[in-house]
Amino acid sequence: MPRPWHGPWAPCVFRRSSPHKLRIHPWAGHVKGGLTASGSTFRIFIPWDKSNIMSEVDASPRGDVTKSDELVEMERNIRRLQEQAKDLNQARHALEGEVRSLRKKATRLEDEIAHLKSPPMIIGTLQDMLGPRTAIVKSSNGTVFQVAVNERLSADKLRPGARVAMNQDSLAIIELLHDAWDPMVSGAEMIEAPDISYSDVAGLEEEITLVKEAVELPLKNPGLFSKVGVTPPKGVLLVGPPGCGKTLLAKAVANSTEATFIRMVGSELAQKYIGEGGRLVRELFALAKEKSPSIIFLDEIDAIGAKRLDGSTSGDREVQRTLMQLLAELDGFDQLDDVKIIAATNRPDILDDALLRPGRFDRVIEIGLPKDEGRKAILDLHLSSMTTRRVDVGAIVGSTKGFSGAELAATCVEAGMIAIRDKRTQVRQSDLKEAVAKIAEKRAHAGNRNDPTRLYA
Repeated sequence: MPRPWHGPWAPCVFRRSSPHKLRIHPWAGHVKGGLTASGSTFRIFIPWDKSNIMSEVDASPRGDVTKSDELVEMERNIRRLQEQAKDLNQARHALEGEVRSLRKKATRLEDEIAHLKSPPMIIGTLQDMLGPRTAIVKSSNGTVFQVAVNERLSADKLRPGARVAMNQDSLAIIELLHDAWDPMVSGAEMIEAPDISYSDVAGLEEEITLVKEAVELPLKNPGLFSKVGVTPPKGVLLVGPPGCGKTLLAKAVANSTEATFIRMVGSELAQKYIGEGGRLVRELFALAKEKSPSIIFLDEIDAIGAKRLDGSTSGDREVQRTLMQLLAELDGFDQLDDVKIIAATNRPDILDDALLRPGRFDRVIEIGLPKDEGRKAILDLHLSSMTTRRVDVGAIVGSTKGFSGAELAATCVEAGMIAIRDKRTQVRQSDLKEAVAKIAEKRAHAGNRNDPTRLYA
């Protein structure tokens, strides 16, 4: 027995004179019906969802099946309502998703407002732990307090010397802060590598090889040194006249390695107050160790590395303290491991002997004035990016004897300026000769320090 049907019924009307009869599939469910009042037609009702299972077959004259116009209209309305219900359901889901997103945004904004309204906290330094939740701290104004510790803070991270944030009222430790670097130290880290590569450094092929062996090779392949059983060099000192490419070579090292590159001028480490210079040196090396592998480049190291003398002023003594801190960091109790140092100076004669001994700067590389081949390579490098016409570099190399790399670059720039002055877009051989003569004249005036014309072109 099929289950009783409680849903809508679909009416079907038959004429008694029709030569057809209705066949209803056995699984159609309940069927009800009977003669109409006129007696000329026969109407039955079947479940609405089974109304599409009727079929007409040729048989004895019993009447054909025709759906009424009312049924067709009802089906059309139902399909339309179903489509509308589907669209409304999709719109409801979209609105519910938007409501959830807005609630999350509102919650986040409420948390942000509550955070902005919270009172400021006092920064202090943890000095000692008296128990799991009791500590001694030193506030920013120098006062020492015994305070409580927030339970959610891990006891393993609460070590003497750590920076903490304390509540204004109770002075309880609320948060554990990261170590703060001096802005001068944190700003020394290079985020973007220079666009100078080894191909831009002409005439220093041998020096480039020495720097690669001492700085890059220990960072890229430290296993080679352990197999041989030697300790890799800690640092490289670049010495030579001004304008010969010491800083340019350091830029190429920064471009070719994936290590963190930290650069600082020696004069930045010379501070006014006692202990400030040494603190900067400590933070500089601590930052390099934290972000190892790293390379520290100290330009103009003679600013703090000069020889220590007996008769000195208080300012000189502070510079000497900074130097002693640098010596301790270069070869002290703590190993540098993946930290390499490159220093540059044009006054190696005034450097302290302790700074030059092996174990601190293991390799001293002299970058002198370029020879004939080096000068030709430098001129070719600079002229390759210029528009030239019938220029013979070899013909002017001999007249540039004693020129530094910077002076050779200035020669090419001066030749371009001469061409622009003559309203030309190409540099000629005559322009280069005239430029060489101008630079040579400046070099001649530079020898006489009492001649003011040495400063001008």
